[in-house]
Amino acid sequence: MTEAKGERRPAGELEAGVMAALWAADAPQTPGQVQRSLGAGLARTTVATILFRLRVKGAVDRRRQGRGYAYLPVQDAHGLTARRMHTELDRGGDRHTVLARFVAQLSEDDERVLRDLLEPGNAGSDARRH
Repeated sequence: MTEAKGERRPAGELEAGVMAALWAADAPQTPGQVQRSLGAGLARTTVATILFRLRVKGAVDRRRQGRGYAYLPVQDAHGLTARRMHTELDRGGDRHTVLARFVAQLSEDDERVLRDLLEPGNAGSDARRH
């Protein structure tokens, strides 16, 4: 995954790679450990910046480790996706219209899952996951 000099990857791609490395690890990871697991020729400072941004967004937490910090994911991938959906809804605008358009674009299967989840007593049920 090397890049030509001057080329930049989108921040979302870097964040996704860092999150994947943290989810794959069995313990909190330092920026250097994340850097090595990505193996993408990124500077440790770049990884540290991405971890800082993810912490500001509430996606990771950190623990003191020696003179630095080790980072761990706050949520799994599903929880992070749900958080992003809430963030988009909270950005303002007409929530009703956004939700209506979201529902209008669901597949039949996804619509059925959403209807099942919205029925009393079913919200958050692991049995409804696909």
